[in-house]
Amino acid sequence: QVQLVESGGDLVQPGGSLRLSCAASGSVFGFGVMGWYRQAPGKQRELVADITSAGNTNYADSVKGRFTISRDNAKNTVYLQMNSLKPEDTAVYYCYVEQGRFSKFWGQGTQVTVSS
Repeated sequence: QVQLVESGGDLVQPGGSLRLSCAASGSVFGFGVMGWYRQAPGKQRELVADITSAGNTNYADSVKGRFTISRDNAKNTVYLQMNSLKPEDTAVYYCYVEQGRFSKFWGQGTQVTVSS
């Protein structure tokens, strides 16, 4: 089993920045894609960004140019640097990791609130 622990969520003013971290522990081997989803109240969970083990990245159109995903394979950690935050970025952010062909593990979520 893999456990994921997120941190970094907070209340921030519009235009501000936050950095989310997600550290994996447990059976940490063979990680493939790692990434972040978010879910705002009353909305479906949506993909924010993901990154392959080779470092290839993918972003939702709504965050391109503002968010940057990265990973440290030695630390089994994925990060999400969020700049120029907007109120519409307010959501619970969930990290995930794919392991092997069929396993996908999720973190518990961290709240990001963008408000003045």
